[in-house]
Amino acid sequence: MQEHPIETLMKTAMESIQKMINVNTVIGDPVETPTGSVIIPVSKVSCGFAAGGSEFSPMEGESGNEAKNEEEGSKMPFGGGSGGGVSVKPVGFLVVSQDQIRLLPVEGNMLAERLIDEMPNLIDKVSHLINRRKSSQEII
Repeated sequence: MQEHPIETLMKTAMESIQKMINVNTVIGDPVETPTGSVIIPVSKVSCGFAAGGSEFSPMEGESGNEAKNEEEGSKMPFGGGSGGGVSVKPVGFLVVSQDQIRLLPVEGNMLAERLIDEMPNLIDKVSHLINRRKSSQEII
């Protein structure tokens, strides 16, 4: 069975999208800093694809050609199209150092995120101060 023209359109569009998108589109090439940290860009990739087509019947008055076309095995005229699109939006950077891994977002409330990141350190310092005060009061 012969391949339908819409299959060719879809295959061409999908192959083109596949060439544009690879793992380095989502997770970019890592960059090593002089301090030994590695910075990896992270992106959000969205893609869309559509294809459509129609076969047209011969116009009236061409009925003699229709019988001839059926004998030759040719198909009715076909018209169609396909298309696709890709959107790449940076999300942030993954910073990998020897003692921690952090995601630095591109958008968002940086102050609030920084406070959330520092909350464990703040809790440790406060609990250390409370423990020191308790131990100094027990001595007195």
